[in-house]
Formats: sequence, C-alpha cells, structure tokens
Amino acid sequence: MSTLQLTADRRFPAARAYLLKRSTRLAAVFCLFSFTAFLAAQSAANVSMIDLMVYRTEGWTARTGGDLYTMRATHAELPMTYPPFAALLFMPLTLVDVPTMRLLATAANLALLVALVHLSLRLIGRPLDLPRPAAVLALSAVAVWCEPVWTTLRYGQINLLLAVLVLWDLSRRAGHRWAGVGIGVAAGIKLTPALFAVFLALCGLALAWRRRRLADRPVRLWNHWLRRASVAAGAFAGTVVLAALVLPRDSRHFWTEAVFSPERVGRVEDTANQSLRGVLARLLHTAEPGAGWTLLAVAATAAGLAVAVAVALAGPRRLPSAHAWAAVCVACTALLVSPVSWSHHWVWCVPAVLLLGSEALRRSSAPWWAGTALAALLFCSYALWWVPHGSPVERFELRQSGAQMALSAVYPAAGAALVALAAVLVVRALRRPAPYPCPPGSFGTLPAPRARTASPASARAGGGQAATKE
Repeated sequence: MSTLQLTADRRFPAARAYLLKRSTRLAAVFCLFSFTAFLAAQSAANVSMIDLMVYRTEGWTARTGGDLYTMRATHAELPMTYPPFAALLFMPLTLVDVPTMRLLATAANLALLVALVHLSLRLIGRPLDLPRPAAVLALSAVAVWCEPVWTTLRYGQINLLLAVLVLWDLSRRAGHRWAGVGIGVAAGIKLTPALFAVFLALCGLALAWRRRRLADRPVRLWNHWLRRASVAAGAFAGTVVLAALVLPRDSRHFWTEAVFSPERVGRVEDTANQSLRGVLARLLHTAEPGAGWTLLAVAATAAGLAVAVAVALAGPRRLPSAHAWAAVCVACTALLVSPVSWSHHWVWCVPAVLLLGSEALRRSSAPWWAGTALAALLFCSYALWWVPHGSPVERFELRQSGAQMALSAVYPAAGAALVALAAVLVVRALRRPAPYPCPPGSFGTLPAPRARTASPASARAGGGQAATKE
C-alpha cells in the first residue's frame, strides 16, 4: 500500500466527520442556492402563474356572490373545475395585490416541497447516514428541478399542497386522532385524492375479513384502517356541508352537473394530459376515446388498489417501506385513471423516486440504482414537451407518430411500471417468512434497525464504535 493511499485512509474519516458535522448547514446553503437559481430561471421564462390567477378569480367570485361554474378567468377563459369548497380556500388570495400573491404562493410552494420530501422520507422509514434535516434540504434542492414541480410553480398550482395533506395523513401513527383528516380535506379541494380513502377502507375490510377467517372465536373487526377511512370520509363530508351552507347554488351546480363534465378541464388529447385517457386519445387519434377508456380505467383502478392493499397488509414485516409503496401505488393509480391528469399533477414522482433510491440503498443493487436514475432522468427530462403540442386549432396530438406518442406517454408508463414493480415485490415478499415482528401501532415506521458487528476498519473510522445501523 502506497504512502499516499495510507495518508488518504487516515484523513478520510476526519474529513467525513467534518462534513457530517456541518452537513445541515451545507445542505441549507445548497438548497438556498438551488431555489434562488430556480426562481431566476422562472423569472427569465416569464412564467404566467395562470392557474393562480384563476384561483384568485374563483375566490373573488365566491366572495362577491357570483356564479362559480359560469365564470371564466384570464385570457384563456378557464372555468372553475374544483368543488366549491376550494373557492372558499381561495378567498384570501383576493385580500392582497397580484405581485404579493405571486410571491407568497411561490414561497408557500417551495416550503411545501420541503415538507413533501420530509414526509416522504418519514413514510419510507429508512435510516440515513445524514441527519434528517440535511437529507431533506439536499433532496429538495434537486427535486425542485423536476418537470412536475417546475410546472406546478410555473402555473401556481396546488398539487404540492394536496400531496402534503395526503402524506401527512399516511405518515401518522395508527391511533393518531387526526389521521384521515388530511385525505378528507384534500378530496374536498379536488376529488382525485378520494381514492386514498377508498384504499384505507379496502385495507380495513380486508384486515377484518382476515381476522374473522383466522379466529376461532368472535373478534373485534373494527381496526385502525377503518378508523382512518371513516375520519377521511367525515372530513370530506364536512367540506361538502360547509360549502353547501356558504355557497348553496354553486354546490348544487357542481354536484349535479359540473362533476359529470370532465371536458371542462381541457382537451383530452393534449400532450400535457398524462392519464390513460389522454394516452388512449392520442393512440386512437380521437378526442373522445369512448367506452374503451372506461373499461381500461376500471381495470386499472381494480389492479392498482389490489396491489396497494396487498402491499399495505404485508406490512414492514415482509416488505420494508411497505406503506410507502402502497401510497405510491394509490397515487399512480389515481393519476392514471383520472380523466385528465396534467403533467404537474405528477408531483408524486418525488416520493416515488425517493422510494426507489431507498430500495437501491438498502439492497446495494446496481439494477435498483439504474432504475432510480432512469426514473429521476425521466421526470427531469421534460420529454413530453419534445413533441408538437398545445394548439387547439392545429391539434397536433391527433396526428402524432409512434415515437411522439411514446414520448407523450412517459408519465403513465412510469406510473404503470411502479405499480407492476410493487406487485412483483409483494408476491416475492409473501412467499418468504416474516423476518421480524410487526411494529405495534405504526403505519409508516419500521422497527428499530438491527445492529451488526462492525469490521475493524469501520470501527476505527467510526471512532471505535462497535456497531453500526444496517
């Protein structure tokens, strides 16, 4: 061994300890630099934040007693597409001027991105070499550049808020009194997250059926899954009742007419529509896929929920990060089967890529690292915008070639692949005996990591400690 190598070996532990000791500070500087560059890039791109302007108009319409579902906002004449409860939340946007509103909305979305990364890591439950704040800030600095996050801030959208509400719920302990409220409120703002409440209910019913089948005496069928589902349903009902009391005419209009008109959201075949319906419309070169999409959506919903329930009930005993896998499966399923899932709705790519990276770290597997890199590259590539798109007159999407259709279907393909991967993992996990007992009263955390004896070299590097976390 050369003198240079021996010197490097002696200095590496000290350098590593130095960096770890200041990792949070360094990560904060990196995150601040990345966010500043991001804001400069958005300013140079002259982003319109058009959806935020629509939200402001919706809040003003609700505040002044106008008709929410006949109003049109901005030069694009965009309609109200959310439940009326959302308009109540948008009313404060009318209390400040437009520049202040844009600044506050951007700052809030960046804070929500940090919260999304934090909740994702908590749900994944992997022990990290870095302190949690350092990991959250460093990962947020990178995640801000992926296309769904970029487009969310470009339009001033609420996707990060909805994802944070759902993950806040799913990362709570099983007996938490507020577990379920976040999902119910998110569904009250936009209906798509309601699929998470259906998932919780199915998990509860499956667990109750399993208990009854295995027990030789009467057992208590009520469980924490059913409790979460009922709390979510109650919170959603609360948003509906509140909106009905404050906006009775708009509530009646939405729940009897507007909710059944997905064409209000926009052109189905638009490249930005990264749902199965959009893919099918472009594949068939038609603006209305018809019954074929309905059958495909029903099959995808059944398959996605079945995988998610199986993964969740397998639990961390058999599949580490099981509940994170279940959450990603439900999110991907909801995005796939929604009539319109714009590209910025896919902010769930952040927890999905973090989950893949966690699996790669745990398994120390080159294929898993390659899959993580591929997923990150896909969501950061902006590939769906490489094809002609966006013209309501030319309607380029109805004349796409095979390669163009493939590029404009990257997110649905990634979502379907994640669900399929989860299915493979749970099938393999259920064939193996559980390696350790289930953590009591926990939804998203793993039992304490087992210690293993460190090698002499690692013991010297760690300051003489005899054990390290797996």
